[in-house]
Amino acid sequence: MNILGIGGVLGDAAAAVIRNGEIAAAVEEAKLTRRPGPGVPEAAIATCLSIAKLKPADIDHVALARPLPPGSALPTALRIFTNARVDTVDHHAAHAAAAFYASPFEEARVITLDREGDLRCGAIWKGSGNTLTVEEEILYPDSIAELYGHVTELLGMRSRSDEHRVQWLSMTGKPSFSKVFDDLIHDRSVNSRVTLTEALQRHDRADLAASMQQALEQYVLRLADGATNVCLGGGVAWNAVLVSALERKFKGVFAQLAAGNAGTALGAALHAWHGVGGQTKRLDAGSYYLGPDFTVQEFKEALENCKLRFRLLETVPARIQAAVSHLENNHILAWMQGRMEFGPRALGNRSILASPHDPYSTENLNTFIKHRESSRKFAASVPLEIASQYFETGPNARHLATVGRVRPEYKDQFRGAILSGDAVRVHTVSKDDNPLYWRLLHAFGEKTGLPVLYNTSFNLFGEPLVCTPRDAVRSFYSSGIDAMVAGNFLLEK
Repeated sequence: MNILGIGGVLGDAAAAVIRNGEIAAAVEEAKLTRRPGPGVPEAAIATCLSIAKLKPADIDHVALARPLPPGSALPTALRIFTNARVDTVDHHAAHAAAAFYASPFEEARVITLDREGDLRCGAIWKGSGNTLTVEEEILYPDSIAELYGHVTELLGMRSRSDEHRVQWLSMTGKPSFSKVFDDLIHDRSVNSRVTLTEALQRHDRADLAASMQQALEQYVLRLADGATNVCLGGGVAWNAVLVSALERKFKGVFAQLAAGNAGTALGAALHAWHGVGGQTKRLDAGSYYLGPDFTVQEFKEALENCKLRFRLLETVPARIQAAVSHLENNHILAWMQGRMEFGPRALGNRSILASPHDPYSTENLNTFIKHRESSRKFAASVPLEIASQYFETGPNARHLATVGRVRPEYKDQFRGAILSGDAVRVHTVSKDDNPLYWRLLHAFGEKTGLPVLYNTSFNLFGEPLVCTPRDAVRSFYSSGIDAMVAGNFLLEK
């Protein structure tokens, strides 16, 4: 059975394809078009079909994650799927399917939380085998995510965009407003904007962020109480500090990497696979390298069309050697290899890398490349099999979805990545997930004695991850990145 999932058409549109019992492709429209916004993800649909080597007539089932726009143009766009059954999937059911069916658990409590979708802002599900049963609904406007958005705005940041900045800020403050947030969450008569504004006038910004983060963690921990395994979906699952708190309490935790509206495309496809197709085989999204990749010829044509000078790296050892040479000299390196990641996080295929030996790496990345505040930190990528030598972290470090701890003897070494105390974002890389990036980490370790690299997403100016060679070239020459290994080619400034 070949299934096309479509989600996020009101914002963050994406498509995903299951081909004959395998998740073959998933990609967000904005990464392809570089134009964020609502609409039918026509480019994403075409790209997923191309990756899966399918034609529209080969699709047996089209699953649409709601909500859909009124008077939707979707039926017109779907006319090309002449042999397909078309169904819609409840928004939170799609979030739940993406979280549970892609997890390693046969049994789990599934918690989906976001601002609003199909009049709900959350739900609790029982996941068992190939079934999901809703146990409790959380109706809008009782939205913990909406409250988090209010705090984001009050702190002078953009709601629906900068919530991740609030979670990092929270790690530098104290939860001194616990009573305020208890009142907001449990007493519907309290005006959240008025109460929070008054609190902000009296206290430190970091304390307000810490109080909001504590309230979120306590809220989700209550929802998960009594569970053995917990799956988390919806936009709240992007909160890595929350995921870390869950990992400390529960035996098994899985946070959906593509947790936002784009991820409902994958959820809709998985919902159709199990719920409509009745399939019992669980499909693993693996390392989430589900987007397009590019041939040597496509890279070469893009570089030549831009009239650039470059050096061909004919072998994998040559690519790794060139990268290590720049990194050991404290250069900032763009690394673009293989298939693009699905979701917002760079997992070693669309990454900007720096050496932990460079005492100015964080400042250089923030000031000359990302153009953001110096307090923002970067993840530390490390081979999975030796990660425990340097860090304590949970299983969601595979997808950069949690926060770990640096071991005391390495605290000074990784001071540039420490968020607060000994907390650090950790990305564990296995040979199976990403053999090339895994080899690069080991090669850097052999050369410098430390098999760890700082990793941040290869994107600029609030844009999504770079997708094509041309996107990579544009970002490379618009920033302070020193060198780039893109496919088999090295570019230097």
